Amino acid sequence: MNPLIDKYNRRIKYIRISVTDRCDLKCLYCTPKDSDSYSRRRAILRFEEITRIVRCFADLGVSRVRITGGEPLVRKDVVSLIGQLSNIKGIEDLAMTTNATLLSKYAIDLKNAGLKRVNISLDTLKSETFKMICGGGKLKDVLEGIRGAVNIGLTPVNLNTVVMKGLNNNELIDIVHFAIENMANIRFIECMPVRRIVNLSKERFVSVKEIKSLIESHFELEPAESSGGGPASYFTIKSAICNPQSAIKIGFISPITQHFCKSCNRVRLTAEGILKLCLAYKDGIDLRDYIRSGISDESLKEIFIKAIQDKPQGHQFLNDKCIPIEQSMSMIGG
Repeated sequence: MNPLIDKYNRRIKYIRISVTDRCDLKCLYCTPKDSDSYSRRRAILRFEEITRIVRCFADLGVSRVRITGGEPLVRKDVVSLIGQLSNIKGIEDLAMTTNATLLSKYAIDLKNAGLKRVNISLDTLKSETFKMICGGGKLKDVLEGIRGAVNIGLTPVNLNTVVMKGLNNNELIDIVHFAIENMANIRFIECMPVRRIVNLSKERFVSVKEIKSLIESHFELEPAESSGGGPASYFTIKSAICNPQSAIKIGFISPITQHFCKSCNRVRLTAEGILKLCLAYKDGIDLRDYIRSGISDESLKEIFIKAIQDKPQGHQFLNDKCIPIEQSMSMIGG
């Protein structure tokens, strides 16, 4: 029995864990260029602390874990954390979200340690646009990481594209073709109003309705089943270009125009140990202080059970009175 059921009858089975707020890129929608403040090393949860939290959540019925950042692969020895988490009884799905700049270097070790699959940010196929969006880095490293992940079986690989008007909205069809060629799913995401990019999200915003309409002008789509209760609405392509052996899913994630809170099955743990019940709310529970004060596992589980009852019904992005997220996505765990 899973006791992690909130007052809206949502069963919590999924935790996203940020292992660092550092990143080797500074993407427009994630880590603003003027942001150079990072958490002190001692403020970041140690691997054994993360493992303990996950083990306690697993005892309560959580079966899915996703490692995020910042960029998780810049955290030293992150492969060893994957090994620890993969050995926890009850964890059935262990995944990672990465920008893939370092993935080709670590992919085999991650796979051997027990990582099942990866989500990879891919906002453009143009090197110059990549520099504009990501604030540096090399697109070729990302493409090598994607191909490496597919080749060694860190699958299904999900590519994530945050769509921004005037930057990459003219590349969406090319990105779909790239996904088909590399046997990867592709998800298109509306830009969210987070710390210091509120104006960016307004100026560059493209709705999922517009995005889907564009995709449908080139591909015939049919609804597909969604696994895991995630935020995306999935479709498959009815086309000769996509044969049964290389069929992919196209997903649309609409945090602004059609929020997905009704089926939310997740919580987030920031790199500093703050348990966030909702991405869009400032408040959270400081698990780091509890753990470092010597709390028992049973007491920790009681905190989790009680916290879930305070999980908000949904975000307030569309509320004019709502203050946008004060932290950057790199701090929250994208």
